[in-house]
Amino acid sequence: MAASSPLPFPGADAAPGIRREGLNVFVRGLEVAAGIGVHDHELGRLQRLVIDVTLELAPAAIERLADTINYEAVVEAARVIVAEGHVGLVETFAERLALAMLADGRVRRCTVRIEKPGALDGAAAPGCEVILAR
Repeated sequence: MAASSPLPFPGADAAPGIRREGLNVFVRGLEVAAGIGVHDHELGRLQRLVIDVTLELAPAAIERLADTINYEAVVEAARVIVAEGHVGLVETFAERLALAMLADGRVRRCTVRIEKPGALDGAAAPGCEVILAR
Protein backbone atom coordinates (compact mmCIF):
# COMPACT_ATOMS: atom_id res chain seq x y z
CA MET A 1 0.00 0.00 0.00
CA ALA A 2 1.38 3.40 -0.98
CA ALA A 3 2.03 5.90 1.77
CA SER A 4 0.01 9.07 1.61
CA SER A 5 1.83 12.14 0.37
CA PRO A 6 2.94 14.60 3.04
CA LEU A 7 2.15 17.46 0.64
CA PRO A 8 0.77 19.99 1.06
CA PHE A 9 2.55 20.41 4.36
CA PRO A 10 1.12 23.07 6.65
CA GLY A 11 3.42 25.91 7.65
CA ALA A 12 4.36 26.66 11.25
CA ASP A 13 1.44 29.09 11.49
CA ALA A 14 -0.96 26.18 11.07
CA ALA A 15 0.78 23.93 13.62
CA PRO A 16 -0.50 24.37 17.18
CA GLY A 17 2.23 25.31 19.66
CA ILE A 18 4.80 26.08 16.97
CA ARG A 19 6.03 29.59 16.28
CA ARG A 20 8.67 31.03 14.01
CA GLU A 21 11.48 32.57 16.04
CA GLY A 22 13.92 33.46 13.33
CA LEU A 23 15.56 32.65 10.05
CA ASN A 24 19.27 32.64 9.31
CA VAL A 25 20.55 32.58 5.76
CA PHE A 26 24.25 31.89 5.38
CA VAL A 27 27.09 31.44 2.92
CA ARG A 28 30.16 29.58 4.17
CA GLY A 29 33.60 29.30 2.66
CA LEU A 30 33.20 31.80 -0.17
CA GLU A 31 36.65 32.26 -1.68
CA VAL A 32 37.65 35.44 -3.47
CA ALA A 33 40.97 36.79 -4.70
CA ALA A 34 41.18 40.39 -3.51
CA GLY A 35 43.62 43.24 -3.51
CA ILE A 36 43.94 43.60 0.25
CA GLY A 37 46.52 44.59 2.80
CA VAL A 38 48.48 47.56 4.13
CA HIS A 39 52.05 46.29 3.76
CA ASP A 40 54.19 47.10 0.73
CA HIS A 41 54.46 43.42 -0.25
CA GLU A 42 50.64 43.23 -0.37
CA LEU A 43 50.14 46.06 -2.83
CA GLY A 44 49.58 45.22 -6.48
CA ARG A 45 48.74 41.57 -5.92
CA LEU A 46 45.71 39.48 -5.10
CA GLN A 47 45.33 37.46 -1.92
CA ARG A 48 42.90 34.72 -1.02
CA LEU A 49 40.08 35.53 1.38
CA VAL A 50 37.63 33.00 2.78
CA ILE A 51 34.33 34.60 3.72
CA ASP A 52 31.45 33.42 5.91
CA VAL A 53 28.28 35.50 6.09
CA THR A 54 25.23 34.94 8.30
CA LEU A 55 22.12 37.02 7.78
CA GLU A 56 19.49 37.07 10.50
CA LEU A 57 16.04 37.79 9.12
CA ALA A 58 12.72 38.36 10.81
CA PRO A 59 10.69 35.17 11.16
CA ALA A 60 8.31 34.79 8.24
CA ALA A 61 6.69 32.17 6.09
CA ILE A 62 9.02 31.27 3.23
CA GLU A 63 7.43 29.79 0.15
CA ARG A 64 9.25 31.57 -2.70
CA LEU A 65 12.73 32.88 -3.34
CA ALA A 66 11.32 36.41 -3.10
CA ASP A 67 10.39 35.69 0.54
CA THR A 68 14.04 35.34 1.59
CA ILE A 69 17.53 36.54 0.70
CA ASN A 70 19.10 34.83 -2.28
CA TYR A 71 22.55 33.41 -1.45
CA GLU A 72 23.77 34.86 -4.73
CA ALA A 73 23.26 38.38 -3.32
CA VAL A 74 26.03 37.70 -0.80
CA VAL A 75 28.39 36.43 -3.48
CA GLU A 76 27.63 39.35 -5.78
CA ALA A 77 28.19 41.94 -3.02
CA ALA A 78 31.58 40.39 -2.15
CA ARG A 79 32.61 40.42 -5.81
CA VAL A 80 31.57 44.06 -6.20
CA ILE A 81 33.80 45.01 -3.26
CA VAL A 82 36.71 43.11 -4.86
CA ALA A 83 36.06 44.85 -8.21
CA GLU A 84 36.10 48.29 -6.58
CA GLY A 85 39.83 47.90 -5.98
CA HIS A 86 42.37 47.50 -3.22
CA VAL A 87 41.11 47.51 0.38
CA GLY A 88 43.59 48.16 3.17
CA LEU A 89 42.09 46.10 5.98
CA VAL A 90 40.15 42.87 6.18
CA GLU A 91 37.99 44.63 8.77
CA THR A 92 37.07 47.30 6.21
CA PHE A 93 36.15 44.66 3.65
CA ALA A 94 33.97 42.86 6.22
CA GLU A 95 32.19 46.04 7.24
CA ARG A 96 31.48 47.00 3.62
CA LEU A 97 30.01 43.57 2.99
CA ALA A 98 27.86 43.71 6.12
CA LEU A 99 26.57 47.17 5.16
CA ALA A 100 25.72 45.92 1.68
CA MET A 101 23.69 43.09 3.19
CA LEU A 102 21.90 45.43 5.60
CA ALA A 103 20.74 47.49 2.62
CA ASP A 104 17.98 44.89 2.37
CA GLY A 105 15.48 45.87 5.06
CA ARG A 106 14.66 42.24 5.83
CA VAL A 107 18.14 41.71 7.29
CA ARG A 108 18.11 42.45 11.02
CA ARG A 109 21.68 41.43 11.77
CA CYS A 110 24.67 40.48 9.67
CA THR A 111 27.81 38.65 10.74
CA VAL A 112 30.75 38.63 8.33
CA ARG A 113 33.81 36.55 9.14
CA ILE A 114 36.83 36.82 6.88
CA GLU A 115 39.94 34.67 7.01
CA LYS A 116 43.14 35.57 5.19
CA PRO A 117 44.98 32.25 4.78
CA GLY A 118 48.71 32.53 4.28
CA ALA A 119 48.95 36.01 5.76
CA LEU A 120 50.60 34.94 9.01
CA ASP A 121 53.28 32.27 9.40
CA GLY A 122 52.27 29.60 11.87
CA ALA A 123 48.55 30.41 11.79
CA ALA A 124 45.97 28.63 9.69
CA ALA A 125 44.13 31.87 9.01
CA PRO A 126 44.11 35.22 10.74
CA GLY A 127 41.07 37.35 10.16
CA CYS A 128 38.17 39.16 11.73
CA GLU A 129 34.47 38.99 12.40
CA VAL A 130 32.21 42.04 12.07
CA ILE A 131 28.66 42.09 13.40
CA LEU A 132 26.27 44.87 12.41
CA ALA A 133 22.61 45.08 13.37
CA ARG A 134 19.70 47.49 13.05
